[in-house]
Amino acid sequence: MNELQTRIVVGVTLIAIAVGALWFGGNSFWVLAVAAGIIMIGEWADLMKQSESRRLAQFALCVPLAIMAPIAAGPSFLALGFVFGAAVFLILIKRSFRFGAGALYVGLPILALLWIRDQDEGLLLAFWALAVVWATDIGAYFAGRSIGGPKIAPAISPNKTWAGLIGGMVAALALGLMLEAYCQLPHVLALVSPLLAICAQAGDFFESWLKRKAGLKDSGKLLPGHGGALDRLDGVVTAVPIAALFIFVELAA
Repeated sequence: MNELQTRIVVGVTLIAIAVGALWFGGNSFWVLAVAAGIIMIGEWADLMKQSESRRLAQFALCVPLAIMAPIAAGPSFLALGFVFGAAVFLILIKRSFRFGAGALYVGLPILALLWIRDQDEGLLLAFWALAVVWATDIGAYFAGRSIGGPKIAPAISPNKTWAGLIGGMVAALALGLMLEAYCQLPHVLALVSPLLAICAQAGDFFESWLKRKAGLKDSGKLLPGHGGALDRLDGVVTAVPIAALFIFVELAA
């Protein structure tokens, strides 16, 4: 119970910080994204058993993150090129594709989220992209604990059940429909919310797999009850870029 209370308090605090920065947008949101990115790429180095190269990875990612600043190029194709450039740089320096891929794993979701926030209805769209992940986590947790049932992949994540996945998808859809009804979220985006829930759960499984290969329980110890930044944002990492693709298609239609 104490651990659950800690998780709830920390989780609510993190959501409040994210929503506040999201509301103000601009430099405030960029600073929060940069701070998260620097921490995440450092944890990626630990997962790749390259802890001695944490600062190298962080310095490499600093360049594209700086390009994403509102006073620079912003979330643009130029920034996208620098994200790939950082990945190539780390791959060549460390001669490890997996190590360099961390720049993409961390940089692309940040770029996607900043791009979403930069749109005309960016506040609503970015909130939808993040809140779907939060709703998925909550729905999956309570459905999994109350219903239980068969596990999805017990060798990777022993606590994840099919009931939890369905519960997360239902919660994501409910959130999407609520945002459509009360905030004019486009109907198509509301309907694809369950697909983002699947992406978020896939990110959770992927990070669990990485931790098992590295022999680590958590990606870090930054957040009491949650572990590291990657532990808390694993679903965001995989869901937000897909959300950006859906939004791009919707805006282009």
